[in-house]
Amino acid sequence: MVRLRSPQVFNYTIVMTTYRTLDQAKLKGKHVLLRAGFDVPMEKGKVSDATRIEAIQKTMRYILDEGAVLILLAHQGRPKDGPDPAFSQKPLVPVIEKLLKTTVHFASDCIGPVAEKVVKAAKPGEVVLLENLRFHPEEKKNDPVFAKALSKLGNIYVNDAFTNCHRVHASMVALPAIVPAFMGFNLAEEVKYLSMAVKKPLKPLTLIVSGAKMETKVPVMERFLKKGDDILVGGCIANTLIAARGFDVGTSKYDETGIELAQKLMLASEVKGSARIHVPRDVVVASALDEKAEKLDLPVEDVVGDMSIYDIGKITVKRYCEIIESSKMIVWNGPLGVYEYNRFSHATKRIAEAVASATKKGAVSLVGGGDTIDFHLKYQYPLSAYTFVSMGGGAMLEFIAGKQFASLKALESK
Repeated sequence: MVRLRSPQVFNYTIVMTTYRTLDQAKLKGKHVLLRAGFDVPMEKGKVSDATRIEAIQKTMRYILDEGAVLILLAHQGRPKDGPDPAFSQKPLVPVIEKLLKTTVHFASDCIGPVAEKVVKAAKPGEVVLLENLRFHPEEKKNDPVFAKALSKLGNIYVNDAFTNCHRVHASMVALPAIVPAFMGFNLAEEVKYLSMAVKKPLKPLTLIVSGAKMETKVPVMERFLKKGDDILVGGCIANTLIAARGFDVGTSKYDETGIELAQKLMLASEVKGSARIHVPRDVVVASALDEKAEKLDLPVEDVVGDMSIYDIGKITVKRYCEIIESSKMIVWNGPLGVYEYNRFSHATKRIAEAVASATKKGAVSLVGGGDTIDFHLKYQYPLSAYTFVSMGGGAMLEFIAGKQFASLKALESK
């Protein structure tokens, strides 16, 4: 598994809502519907990164060892008009077989006679992988009839798909309302660790955030303005804040529709007692997104013409690292530059090193987001350097922003 945590002893108890967890379920001889977050990257019809599959290995193994038939429910991508071979779950079969060392049966549909026949033929200790849930538009509509059709395949439901917990979909909300429902081990860890930042954060508390759209980051930034101490920004979010301060960002990508939101956040940051939003003072620019492109590190006021911002500058990186080193809790979601190109990955590398260093000295670090994990895999930075690595991107941000998830409500002990 890639997803690891550094061993730490915390000096406070995390107060959590009590959920029905998998270890409380009687599984022997049952058909267990496991909602998994298997939206994995593919290349030429093969899984290119199995991190999300590996993340719930413990839950899958436990269900099989208890003598149950494991039925996997998941989705791939965003198919638009029903079934599409490009989004099939079938390429996951050899990956799961290798990981669990058992037979994996594939059902070419997730409901109906085809799925029911494959499930009926499976023996305890074996796996059934259902086809993409999103091939049926009723999944995203939280349709109760679709959920009822899914429920015919099993008699126990387990949610271990934190990556999708912020979605009000049939397999996340309607299904656990009609089948005895439990929380998987991975989801339990996600909730436990991320609750640290929500319920009782250590101070100083620092948020590192990047991304494309301001509106998706506003809730978490607003919460950290009240609960945190420092907010460090990168990527298009940083560019938008720079533009909102009146500087030219050249041909850089930024959220034009988010300028007003950015200005409101910066004004709120100036209120006494609020966290400080640190907008980059200098940036790395180039005229082309290319490994051989000439790049310059300039003060933000010197960006003009056809220059594009692809990373934050050295002065800003130094300031960010100093803040991180003095933090007791760090939440990081999103690389700070166009990390896909080594030439523009250096700020993210320095931030990763600073967060790892702070963690080693006793800080609690919560890291997540698909691009953040991809950065670590691409440049071989160990995820084990942090306290906890979340599989969620949007789900992580919404959870630490304090949003209540209907999918988790369905798992609460009555």
